[in-house]
Amino acid sequence: MTWSPPASCPAPSKAPRSPAALRQPTLSEIFPETAPDAAAPAFALAHLDAARGPVLWIQDRLSRRETGRPFPPGLGSCEVLHLQVSRAIDVLWAMEQGLGCPALGGVIGEVWGTAPALDFTATKRLALRSEAHGVPAWLIRRATPPELSAARERWRLGALPARPVPDDPRAPGAPLWNAELFRARWRAPGRWVAGHDPQGRDLVFDHAVGMEAAEAARATA
Repeated sequence: MTWSPPASCPAPSKAPRSPAALRQPTLSEIFPETAPDAAAPAFALAHLDAARGPVLWIQDRLSRRETGRPFPPGLGSCEVLHLQVSRAIDVLWAMEQGLGCPALGGVIGEVWGTAPALDFTATKRLALRSEAHGVPAWLIRRATPPELSAARERWRLGALPARPVPDDPRAPGAPLWNAELFRARWRAPGRWVAGHDPQGRDLVFDHAVGMEAAEAARATA
């Protein structure tokens, strides 16, 4: 199976600098606002560098059943290694093995629902292994609230109305997402409108979204 994650580009000065070339490889988590939303894997892929090597994508059984497999024709031409396993603990094991392979361009794991195996110790092992071998890791947590984790970045992601198409207002436009970085080790939390550059396929953060005082307190707690 082959397909290509979009490359990323420098973000505006007040947005998180997300390009693969500028980011230290580590473990990041995404919590989609709507469990089966396809925005989560698209957001993760936009942070990976296709030139580094194939992406190892691991899904547990429920993630595969509820969201389907990656769809190669819609995503380009870079090699992807897809693996389906039964349980969250199997996703962790496969991710840890993949993160030990510097030839990979990244590792993505999808887990559905609350998973006791994904505790602080397990996620810390993934973060340290990612950083030690220089392979970025993304963990997509569907249908579960955030729990204690050692992930260096933790995102909430939701879909927004798409950009309008100038030539045909009835046509579907480029997708936009409400991207909230609610916990981070090396940057300040915040919320942005994120999407792909209309002139290309790069990920950009168009502008910051104001946060209520209670939300800001929660994000920095």
